Amino acid sequence: MNEMSKIKRNPAAVKIANEILKEYDCDSLADMQDALKEIFGPLFEGMLQGEMDNHLGYKSNSKEPKSTKNRRNGSNPKTLKTTMGEVEINAPRDRNGSFEPVIVPKRSKDVSDIEGKVLSMYARGMSQRDISSTIEDIYGFKVSHDMIVYCNLKLINFWTNRNSKLTSFFIMLLYGFYNQKEAKKGDENHYAKV
Repeated sequence: MNEMSKIKRNPAAVKIANEILKEYDCDSLADMQDALKEIFGPLFEGMLQGEMDNHLGYKSNSKEPKSTKNRRNGSNPKTLKTTMGEVEINAPRDRNGSFEPVIVPKRSKDVSDIEGKVLSMYARGMSQRDISSTIEDIYGFKVSHDMIVYCNLKLINFWTNRNSKLTSFFIMLLYGFYNQKEAKKGDENHYAKV
């Protein structure tokens, strides 16, 4: 008799899913889609802000001298088409108009393909370099390691400055596998680093 094996789930992914269910009190598929739509908006905004930081060479509100005269110039509302439906975001812009985002390109609205892949890469614990390489393989454009790091930091700053139970969700999503990877390398102080 062929016994079917139980599907093995990543414990971090299970914890993330449980946090979403608890925070949004999801009782139906529609509730779950609404929750994910709410999450995708800030996720894309954070990644775009990270790209802008990388483009300008400094972080928002930085007091240090700037190497460029180009500055942030607010944002434009943009409606993205995702696998969960339409999501409203504020897309950053610069004074010179030279900012060409990679994650959500100008005049592009359909991000249904990339969103799942990026989240999946984070959930699988891929490094920023691996994510950058994978995006290039899939979409044919280069995303620098620095830009991925900036995007990650922007997302972490966004979620840690919110009074929300979902703060831990995104920290786990972005860096949830750090402990496992460091533990496998034999680093006994890996928990102190996170």
